[in-house]
Amino acid sequence: MDLSTTIAGIRFPSCFMNASGALCVTRDELLALGRSRAGAVVIKSMTVAPRDGNPTPRYYGFPAGSINSMGLPNLGYKAYAALIPELKAFGKPVIASVAGLCEDDFPTIAAAINAAKPDLIEVNLSCPNIPGKPQIGYDTEASERLLKRVRKVITVPMGVKLPPYFDPAHHAAMGAVIGRCGVDFLNLINSVGNGLVVDPDRETVVIKPKGGFGGLGGSIIKPVALANVRAFWKIFEGRIPIIGTGGVVNGVDAFEHLLCGASAVQIGTVLVEEGIDVFCRLETELAAQLNKKGYTGVADCRGKLREL
Repeated sequence: MDLSTTIAGIRFPSCFMNASGALCVTRDELLALGRSRAGAVVIKSMTVAPRDGNPTPRYYGFPAGSINSMGLPNLGYKAYAALIPELKAFGKPVIASVAGLCEDDFPTIAAAINAAKPDLIEVNLSCPNIPGKPQIGYDTEASERLLKRVRKVITVPMGVKLPPYFDPAHHAAMGAVIGRCGVDFLNLINSVGNGLVVDPDRETVVIKPKGGFGGLGGSIIKPVALANVRAFWKIFEGRIPIIGTGGVVNGVDAFEHLLCGASAVQIGTVLVEEGIDVFCRLETELAAQLNKKGYTGVADCRGKLREL
């Protein structure tokens, strides 16, 4: 069974990879991903300066998924730029995820990371922006301005990680922006905010930052993720490859993302909960599902979702 895939001309030995933020902050975590069955090493979304992130507890798993408010803990872009050659030695694609605490941070980070030659760069438009303002991805004018600035300094394939959209008008508006900015791939979606999980026994919230509000991940967000993958697949008629992220906890979940139009999938909650060996389980389960349905590989079923 062929579980390999190609995104923006880059071949991935497996269609499964970590989502930025899941077990990919430290050098040891990144090296473990390199040694694992993951089809790529995705680096934590990075800022200019190193960050410890929000106070703990800031992640909580529950039966339907997870909630987190991590606060962008990362080593800073200079540390990740220095690590990229070591990560590339594993022979699988390295995806760097560029973030920033303000708009001007993005070109600075992007230029330095591009010089380190990762295989792909993901521009994270779904991270916190200016206090009191929405995520950049919810502001189409700011998104277009930023993407055009970073496109000038990025020479490797450039993708965009987007927040979830809940209205077709928002899909269409962001699709128009993407079409004008030279985007090579999409990553859909980041966590669904702002959720709140309550512990009824302790009568408290379950994470400390932001009064308990945080981004939801895991099974609970799969329908939202699938809707965004499908919407953008249809907008671009399959021309822009998509990485499906959100709600993948087993092989059938991954199959659903592929049917909706994804070329690959990323995992977050299930990776945190089960650890690095989860990639082996997911590969086995997806291969069994594809075999059951008569497909010979990932590419055969991509975008084949039928409507009633």
